[in-house]
Amino acid sequence: MLHRMALRVLPSLSLAVTEEAVRKKKRIVMFVPGLIAFGVYRLAKHLVPIAEPLVLLAVSALVAMVTAVLAYRVGRAAPWSEIIRHDGVRLLSWLVGWIGAVYGIQLSLLVLTLLWIMNYSYLQHPDGPAMMAIIISCTSVARDAFEIGHVRRLAQMGRPFLTFPDGTPLRVLLQHKIGQLGPWILAGLGLGMLAAFPGMLIEDVQGAALVQLFAVTVLGGGLTLCAYFGGLYPSTPWAETLRRMAPGELVKYWWWPGMAFASTYYLVAMGLLLFVLRQPMITTGSAVAMGAIVTAIMALYGYYLGDRRHVEDEQAPQLSSGMLRCPFVMGILGKTIGSTDASGELALDKTGMKG
Repeated sequence: MLHRMALRVLPSLSLAVTEEAVRKKKRIVMFVPGLIAFGVYRLAKHLVPIAEPLVLLAVSALVAMVTAVLAYRVGRAAPWSEIIRHDGVRLLSWLVGWIGAVYGIQLSLLVLTLLWIMNYSYLQHPDGPAMMAIIISCTSVARDAFEIGHVRRLAQMGRPFLTFPDGTPLRVLLQHKIGQLGPWILAGLGLGMLAAFPGMLIEDVQGAALVQLFAVTVLGGGLTLCAYFGGLYPSTPWAETLRRMAPGELVKYWWWPGMAFASTYYLVAMGLLLFVLRQPMITTGSAVAMGAIVTAIMALYGYYLGDRRHVEDEQAPQLSSGMLRCPFVMGILGKTIGSTDASGELALDKTGMKG
């Protein structure tokens, strides 16, 4: 789900996909596949054993793959011959495989796990959860594939984007800055392991899982925030940056994308355990492993997003007022962090531009 965070956190991408005309078209792109997905579910329940988790996930992945291709085509606004010629097989394969199949499965597991926590288990009542899993994953994939197609269209028209949300810059970061990333990843592993233990105090299975989810959400979200500032201001201690931020703004950034995606990844991990591996409950050992992996991933992604934002600030410092719509950076751009830090580095002024 890194692409989703990049599309909203990085100002250049966020501005491109939140223009009013784009948002209006996106609503239609989400609505129509949702209706079609409902029809596919109604048909699939008579043709395949939809009560089997692997079958459901396979159907969801197939629907999401087709949806990703078609929604990308709408956002790209070009004939298939041109798309294949300019975008290439690699990009389209990533779109179908990652944004379609993998992302669709993740979203389906997210839905099933949320319902399980609310004592509405798919394994006992398959119809309702199965329908919601297919429809929600389909509409979300349609939204993101459309946005990615729109970004690609603008790039082909000459609009510069320093980051394309396909994960390539993340691989480059891992190759060149593993020394800076290491402490954050280790911190994520440690905090994630600690987050599993509060659940041991709860006897109820769903209650214990909910407590563990809350702990991972809070700790993972906080670590994501710190790692983001670590990547954004590499020459300034992240703790100093936190002190300069207004508490209300920090809470907002802590919530999104930090806590929102930490909880999302943990719910997906729980879904893999409950519905793919068919474990009857989440043991302490499983919770430790899941928490460690999730918080480590969030620390990595937080630093990556901060690093990409730093690249944008360095190479394209002049920000238009429309970029203020980016939810994660809106407050940063509008707050005074200071004119010059102890090392002489220029910080953001009241207009949100580098001095």
